[in-house]
Amino acid sequence: MRFAEAAARLAGMAGALMGWRPDEFWRATPAELATVISALCPREPAADAEAIARLKEMFPDG
Repeated sequence: MRFAEAAARLAGMAGALMGWRPDEFWRATPAELATVISALCPREPAADAEAIARLKEMFPDG
């Protein structure tokens, strides 16, 4: 993917997910963009094994 294509795709995602207008995207630093993206897509699991077990008890299948 070329830079222009990747930048256009990322700008579109920033607008759709974060409500950024094009000028906000282009003024943002890579660090600012990475911070927002990491907040939206954390690397840690949303729930640990204990939380998942509690949810399975609360909402059993069948």
